[in-house]
Amino acid sequence: MKVYGHPMSTCTRKVLTTLAEKGHEAEFVLVDLMKGEQKLPAHLARQPFGVVPAFEADDGTLLYESRAIIRYLDRVLSGGSLTPSQSKSYGLMEQFIGVEQSYFSPAAMKIVMVELFHRGEGSEAAARVADGRQGVEKAFSVIEPVLGRQQFLAGDAFSLADVTWMPYLGYLGATSAKDLVGKYPNVSAWWNRISARPSWRKVAG
Repeated sequence: MKVYGHPMSTCTRKVLTTLAEKGHEAEFVLVDLMKGEQKLPAHLARQPFGVVPAFEADDGTLLYESRAIIRYLDRVLSGGSLTPSQSKSYGLMEQFIGVEQSYFSPAAMKIVMVELFHRGEGSEAAARVADGRQGVEKAFSVIEPVLGRQQFLAGDAFSLADVTWMPYLGYLGATSAKDLVGKYPNVSAWWNRISARPSWRKVAG
């Protein structure tokens, strides 16, 4: 197996966390984003949109898009399942992967791109951060009562839903928005639980 990506990429981190949770290793092939390697023909043959990650299975199967890759890995690799077998929990997993993709990560990345990657300045950057904070708070307000009833997003077992939120929460902790997690006690307790997992420490450490 090969993972083509960058260790600081949020989407690459989802794939690496899933591999670690499953107890598997893959050959990591660095795609240097600073050098624009993601736009070179060799990488575009793997990921036609010119971003990371991409994945190559031992049988030659090529996949891109992190959420598709982690679903594939959970299905084909040995190790504990990260996909609930119970219908309600499965539905919740898919629901909160969707919430992450559509609402949480776009908002979080507005803050991350301005404050950690210095994209934008002045009033425009401040407006993006303010908009991002509002979106993050909305997402947190939605999952706060859910996490008051159960340990994880899909129920009382860690799942792919939790994996998809982790990289963005990790980066938010290095921005001015780190205070938002503390405003929501159930979200804060959940983040403490999932960020202490050996898989995340391996990837983020």
